[in-house]
Amino acid sequence: MNLNDPLGDMITRIRNALMRRRSTVHTPASKLRARVLDVLAQEGYIRGYREVDVDGHKALEIDLKYYEGAPVIEDITRISKPGRRVYSSVRDLRRPRNGLGISILSTPKGVMSDKVARDENVGGEILCEVY
Repeated sequence: MNLNDPLGDMITRIRNALMRRRSTVHTPASKLRARVLDVLAQEGYIRGYREVDVDGHKALEIDLKYYEGAPVIEDITRISKPGRRVYSSVRDLRRPRNGLGISILSTPKGVMSDKVARDENVGGEILCEVY
């Protein structure tokens, strides 16, 4: 299967699994996906993830998080897409939902949340927003 937007595919898999109230979801493994999942785990949006072998291919098994029966991730949206890349300097970083959500950025210092990017004083490509 040829994917033009692997990160968008992972985000859609997470969104679909949350709608179906699944406890775990699998997605093909890549370094970028793992770094985004690291940020989601650090911020408390997922329980965690691990690398597994599915039919001879490496995959990431994501443990989704629920609180009182409702998913912790209310909405997850891809911002920068292959057809339209979105970049932001540290001064222009907006706060999703007035600080109730996070943006995940790809910066020269690695993949990080918008809060960490402000602390590190670095901008970059806005990959997705989570609330």
